[in-house]
Amino acid sequence: MNRIEQEIFNIQKISIRVLEPVATITPFQDATMGPFPSFGLSIIRIEDADGYVGEAPVYNSYNNILETCLFPILFHCEGMSYQEFFPKLYWSIRNEGFKGAASALLGQVDMALHDLAASRQGVPLYRYIGGERNRVKIYGSGGGTNYTLQELENEVALFLDAGVDCYKMKIGKDFGTNMAADIDRVKHVRKLAGDQMQVAVDVNQIWSSADVFRFIDAIGEDELCWLEEPLHSAAYDQIEELCKRTSVAVAYGESERTSKIFPMLANCGVKHLQPVPTQFGGIREWMEVRDLCAKRNLQLSSGGYSLYSSFLMTTASENSTIEYLYSLMYGLEKYFMIRPTLEKGHFHLPESAGLPVRIDWDYCFKENKIVREQVWLKQDVPGYNPLVSM
Repeated sequence: MNRIEQEIFNIQKISIRVLEPVATITPFQDATMGPFPSFGLSIIRIEDADGYVGEAPVYNSYNNILETCLFPILFHCEGMSYQEFFPKLYWSIRNEGFKGAASALLGQVDMALHDLAASRQGVPLYRYIGGERNRVKIYGSGGGTNYTLQELENEVALFLDAGVDCYKMKIGKDFGTNMAADIDRVKHVRKLAGDQMQVAVDVNQIWSSADVFRFIDAIGEDELCWLEEPLHSAAYDQIEELCKRTSVAVAYGESERTSKIFPMLANCGVKHLQPVPTQFGGIREWMEVRDLCAKRNLQLSSGGYSLYSSFLMTTASENSTIEYLYSLMYGLEKYFMIRPTLEKGHFHLPESAGLPVRIDWDYCFKENKIVREQVWLKQDVPGYNPLVSM
């Protein structure tokens, strides 16, 4: 039984705080989105009757789902254990679908509940869920398709100096139309990395199967650690065919919001699974993918707000990795008074209670870094009333 199953939550207040976006280290672009000149963070805060608070990153644009499905259940589960009320949360989003924002919101609420539970027990969340080590291996991520060669060199050097032994870069330049530049950039980084660092590439779904094989033929299968989302993430027949025809580990999973898809990805031949905890349908579902990887000897990694979700990887194989997208994530660290530290290619987690990240709210209020805040109180939220509409 999971430790949280018998926890009882008497929720009195929920708020969402939107922090001022922070400039990226280098404006960042991938194959299909960008450039991103800044990056933001919104936090859901769930407070119980004793004043304990659980936090987690949250989507701030879907309050209708929160207010209609999740908050009414959260506020009115007095005396119910997590084991009893979480299925109610889960099935409340059925008509919203389990493959989109509703599922991600469910997981974000679930992370905040786990943070609250670990905080009131006075233990780090990684220990609360059964992790026995306080460090997780990272892979460096960045290499935007808009980066100059000098910017690539600077980023590779930064990760090498930090002891990181794998670097993932973006390809699919100019919406997948400039493969010659992609090939030159990857060869350049491969030369920089030498024997110290493996290189993975992320196509963000823009290519056709023919494009993939043109690229692999030019680079060489042995030169790549993995090939991430080269084809559309919903084209399972094409993904399966690709996996049959290449020895390069193909990676998928970042676009999924539920664990239920991952056995199919594995059956298609995907060797590297990538559930994103802050965009996924709950802690238990992430662990289902972790266990699938262990059972089938597949590589596991996770991205998203990786400083937050690093606690989960302490329960996985030591070869499993957390993505550190330095250009986007580093600037946000000015908001944190507690966070994992990077040393010798690993995040080292703090021993503070709850999540391994704590926002310095005093600083945020003092410096007017909170763009907006919305608050819901128990007395203002009615009980759950399922709606069926067209």
